[in-house]
Amino acid sequence: MTTPLFDSVPGFDQPIAVLKHCHDKIRKQLSTLQNLLAHLVQHGNTADAQQAAKAVLQYFNKAAHLHHDDEEQDLMPMLQATATGDDAALLVTLVPEILADHQRMDQAWLTLRPELDAIAAGTGVQLSAHGVRDYVAAYQAHMSKEEGQLAPMAKRLFSAQQMEQLGTAMQRRRGIAPDAAEAPVQADPAAVLAAMRTDYVQSSLSETDVLADPIAQFQKWFAEAVNAQVMEPNAMDLATVSADGKPSSRIVLIKQFDERGFTWYTNYHSDKGRQLEHNPHAALLFFWRELERQVRIEGTVVKTTAAESDEYFNVRPLQSRLSAIASQQSAPIADRAALESHYEAVAAAVGDAQPPRPAHWGGYRLQPERIEFWQGRRSRFHDRIVFTRGADGQWSMQRLQP
Repeated sequence: MTTPLFDSVPGFDQPIAVLKHCHDKIRKQLSTLQNLLAHLVQHGNTADAQQAAKAVLQYFNKAAHLHHDDEEQDLMPMLQATATGDDAALLVTLVPEILADHQRMDQAWLTLRPELDAIAAGTGVQLSAHGVRDYVAAYQAHMSKEEGQLAPMAKRLFSAQQMEQLGTAMQRRRGIAPDAAEAPVQADPAAVLAAMRTDYVQSSLSETDVLADPIAQFQKWFAEAVNAQVMEPNAMDLATVSADGKPSSRIVLIKQFDERGFTWYTNYHSDKGRQLEHNPHAALLFFWRELERQVRIEGTVVKTTAAESDEYFNVRPLQSRLSAIASQQSAPIADRAALESHYEAVAAAVGDAQPPRPAHWGGYRLQPERIEFWQGRRSRFHDRIVFTRGADGQWSMQRLQP
């Protein structure tokens, strides 16, 4: 018999073997995690330590959760729908145990991940020995349970058609078109859209996590978004409603926030300016994808004072100030050349002088009445904590169902 040069990777036509292969990769990363702990004690944060931390982060931040989703969303529901007798009785106990295992491992990972992030970035050397030991032990016991009970049951009960169904679901979860190499066909856009799904795994939000003051909580999350290098953390969706009740939204940039509210600057004659003139109620939405977080803010909008608008206008780059003067925001224009011509005319008229703020340009401040903090969680079971301002100006806090 010829010994193979390498271990072959099972295809999705063998979905149970793929799940076992995932377990093998998990064991490899758990071994790397244990080796990293010993390495840090002996050698500190070296380049090798940083590479090891990055490898562990890459796997457990994404691939491990895809594996959990395979089990939670497909394998176990299919078994529950198929099993009878003693098998069904075993699943009554086994499925809740496995789901609880997933939750415990997710929480344990949230403790380890910040330490690994710092090690990977070269800024930290601390890795909890207790945390690593518990995480590795929990995963090993969990995988042993699945390989000893869940996988053998699936192999014994599933038909060829069910195996194909499971393998297809696993492929789609990973963005792989089933049988693409054998029979390339035009994908059904509706089916592709329905299958698009990203699970959120990075953090959680409990009532004890949030600060009593929602503005302070926003400050905390905003600082974390900046530190995480979120792309344009100050970008927010502003939704307004016209005089005839038609909603409209667009992205604007927040320039200040404090206990008075959330402030941005724009042309008062723009579409949003005219809508706010008729209906001062508006909503803001921050979406920090990298942190799997949203903040929704609703309230009433007022204009900032002329002095506030002057102060901000005068610290803007010169080109931005000239643009604010040259552009009649939201009004039609023939072409880009005409727009550039307006700008050049304004620049020539201003010359070397400092351009004054035009009367039609200034700030708006949304005075919040409701602020919701949304943290993405696994299986769409998100955390939502909402603050509502009462008539006395005091904030009350409540959890909302996802």
